[in-house]
Amino acid sequence: MEPAADPERPQHLPDEVDVLIVGAGPAGLAAFAQLAQFPGISTRLIERRAGRLEIGQADGLQARSIESFQAFGFAQRVIEESYRIYSMAFWRPDPERPTEIVRTRLVPDDPSGISEFPHLILNQARVLDYFAEFAFNSPARAVPDYGVEFVGLEVTGDAVLVTVRQNDQERVIRAKYVLGCDGARSQVREAIGRKLVGQAAMHAWGVMDVLANTDFPDFRTKCAIQSHDGRNILLIPREGGYLTRFYVDLGEVPKDDAGSVRRTPLVSIVEQANRILHPYRIEVQDVPWWSVYEVGHRLTDKFHDADESPKVFITGDACHTHSAKAGQGMNVSIQDGWNIAWKLGHVLDGRARPELLETYSAERQVVAQNLIAFDKEWSALMAMPADQMPDPAHLEDFYVKTFEFPAGFMTQYQPSMLTAQPTHQHLATGFPIGKRFKSALVHRVSDTTPVHLGHHARADGRWRIYVFADNGEKAHGLAAELTVQEAWFDLKIIYQQPFAEVQIQKVPAVFRPKQGRLQVTDWERIYATGDGHDIFAERGISRDGAIVVVRPDQYVANVLPLTAGDELTSFFAGIQV
Repeated sequence: MEPAADPERPQHLPDEVDVLIVGAGPAGLAAFAQLAQFPGISTRLIERRAGRLEIGQADGLQARSIESFQAFGFAQRVIEESYRIYSMAFWRPDPERPTEIVRTRLVPDDPSGISEFPHLILNQARVLDYFAEFAFNSPARAVPDYGVEFVGLEVTGDAVLVTVRQNDQERVIRAKYVLGCDGARSQVREAIGRKLVGQAAMHAWGVMDVLANTDFPDFRTKCAIQSHDGRNILLIPREGGYLTRFYVDLGEVPKDDAGSVRRTPLVSIVEQANRILHPYRIEVQDVPWWSVYEVGHRLTDKFHDADESPKVFITGDACHTHSAKAGQGMNVSIQDGWNIAWKLGHVLDGRARPELLETYSAERQVVAQNLIAFDKEWSALMAMPADQMPDPAHLEDFYVKTFEFPAGFMTQYQPSMLTAQPTHQHLATGFPIGKRFKSALVHRVSDTTPVHLGHHARADGRWRIYVFADNGEKAHGLAAELTVQEAWFDLKIIYQQPFAEVQIQKVPAVFRPKQGRLQVTDWERIYATGDGHDIFAERGISRDGAIVVVRPDQYVANVLPLTAGDELTSFFAGIQV
């Protein structure tokens, strides 16, 4: 699936680039894909591997990531290819026979219906393939540069001088900005003097993907399994129908271990799994991949090189590490990469003030702190003997109660130049400012088709302005004030009346723009309610109407009344050049 080279693209790394991305993991390729939508910006991605990743360690895809994939155009393909987690089973020691486990609860994976998208399992390598394909099909026709190793960097007054090694030869590339997406042992992080600080690893887990025969009845259902001796298994079926991943508790790591637990043989992990599963057994036939890791929770103090005018940024595991059991590594990294990429795009093409880049660390570090706090609690519960739980159902209750966090929807950015104060939040209570835009069904007036409003938002670097209208003078008055650049803004109107009652010829012309060289009308900007779909009721939108402003990465930036045209202009004046 690796795209072919573009014959018009320089095959060798140029001496100067606008953005140099180091590392082709989830954060790096998400950023690369987004920046590929800005053809006027020179972006290159270097990766020391000789080619694409073939087998990835991460596999959990939370609903928030699938929402993001929708913006990049490959959500449905991922859904079709993946294993879907619909339920989670909890197993604990049988009170009557404590050495044997029994199923105590089967809960929905999404008990609250928080997203129209599912929780999936898919090899990380496939996700990277999809991002690479999107980058290649974007205006920049971007392709990663494999076999190029980062050596070091020097930040100068107006650029970053990056030393790279390719074919045993070193050279220097001059970049305006650098993204370090090179993992927990990040050389970019070390080069800017940032350090991962936090709790030392004190608990070890063996992880293995197995093809096995078993009499365990929930082998194809996600499970949290607690045994009588305090050891645990997190079992996650993989895509394809046969492969299953085991996270097997290997116990506390002595302080003087010096990494010896990482040399635990595979046979010992399988034996431990069988002890936990008693009275059931697995007979492992093949193990395509396995590893041993220690849980460590670490975070850098800043995600960039300088408090003012930063030029080097770090993402993903380069700036935060945690266990794999909350399924957040790949998911949070993708959001890191997307967050910084669209901001770099706006600054470099002259849309936004350079101060915009300082919001990256401010926003994403809080997310990482919350993730680590959650993962500490979840990891501790997974490693806690059943007889030490506050009550027998504590683990199950915690999973249900906190579902919104691991699903990726607890992120709420605080007020900043990008996120307004919630002065008018009462006008659209279902679109909390700072949280991701939660889609809902509407009807496209031109052809009456029901569609998800949020699914039209693409990762094209544009802001979204949704006008929720009362079909009266307020909406028409606002339309007279709206002058938007099509390349920067995506403007849509949603009427509270049923679609059959909206007279499309009377809708203000700004919502029926002429497009392209031939100046043909775009009919797909006008929406309404109908057939049981009322986004106004579902998202708490005032019947007097509201303006909802959404960032290029799908987070709500502002909510305003229809009479606040000047306030809307003022909001963007604080961001744009």
